Amino acid sequence: MSKSQTLSFQKSASYLYLLVSIFVLLIKFLAYYLTHSQAIFSDAVESIINVGAAMISIWVVHVSAKPADQDHPYGHGKIEYFSSAFEGGMIAVAAVVVAIEAIRALVRGAEIHKLDQGIWLMVIATLANLALGVYLLKVAKNSKSITLRASGLHVLSDVWTSFGVLVSIALVMVFKINWLDPFCALILAGFLAKTGTDLVRQSISGLLDAEDKEILISLKEIISKDHHPGVIQVHHCRIMRSGSYHHIDAHAVVPEFWNVLEAHNKTQEFESRMIDSYPYEGELHLHMDPCRRAYCRVCDLDSCPIRKDPFEKKLELTLEDLVSPEEPEVFRLAGDQPG
Repeated sequence: MSKSQTLSFQKSASYLYLLVSIFVLLIKFLAYYLTHSQAIFSDAVESIINVGAAMISIWVVHVSAKPADQDHPYGHGKIEYFSSAFEGGMIAVAAVVVAIEAIRALVRGAEIHKLDQGIWLMVIATLANLALGVYLLKVAKNSKSITLRASGLHVLSDVWTSFGVLVSIALVMVFKINWLDPFCALILAGFLAKTGTDLVRQSISGLLDAEDKEILISLKEIISKDHHPGVIQVHHCRIMRSGSYHHIDAHAVVPEFWNVLEAHNKTQEFESRMIDSYPYEGELHLHMDPCRRAYCRVCDLDSCPIRKDPFEKKLELTLEDLVSPEEPEVFRLAGDQPG
């Protein structure tokens, strides 16, 4: 899929997110108007957040798609983390509003009406959100969009909230205990608070380029599968994520007898192949370290003029070695037990 096609899918998904969110919002507030249910109110308040988040996602998709320029040499992808953090903050605020209203209803007593009509309206809203959430996550996976992924997870969390509301309404209808309605709304407020704070925490981690083990494991597997004589070992790997674009810096041990031109050409070939196999768009920059004749037993480069030990076995790359600023113990071959 080309970059223009990916952007088109992202924009279409963002507009669909807005339209469906407005539809669901109207359905839920109609259900609240008919029933006066605090549980339904809690769900409707979250739908307000969905509409706001959908508007923001449209803006973010446009901004993050802008290419790098003189003022933004690493592109505009970081804006996706701000969007995700803002959405998480709005969810947390909604949790507080829902909790306050639920406590008030518990204190003064809940008056609920027409729950049968409310159930049918909530079922329609829940199914619409379920379809939307699955679609957003699918587009996010294909386009590597952090914004759409956060939106998809948020919408699916809304589905679980709506399911909880349906259960609470059913309990009230069966047992005729009205205080169960605001009590369930209070539980849902706690769920919303956790969802919002988790989203903010994940966004902050992205802004601070916290280590993502899943991405590092993916890169390690790509490097391990590649057979490029001369690139003996890779370590001190650091990844800066700018939305769906990744900037990777690492050190590569190469034969010390290579001249500057040969080392440049060989490592550039290696970088190109790594990025072609990498699951995200990005760039890889290698700092070259000389082998110092310490890697002979794990270097399979043919016709090495300075080899002092015969080649025995390739050095197995571990996740610890990949991120370590220090070169690994080169004399312990892959599969050997420490002495």
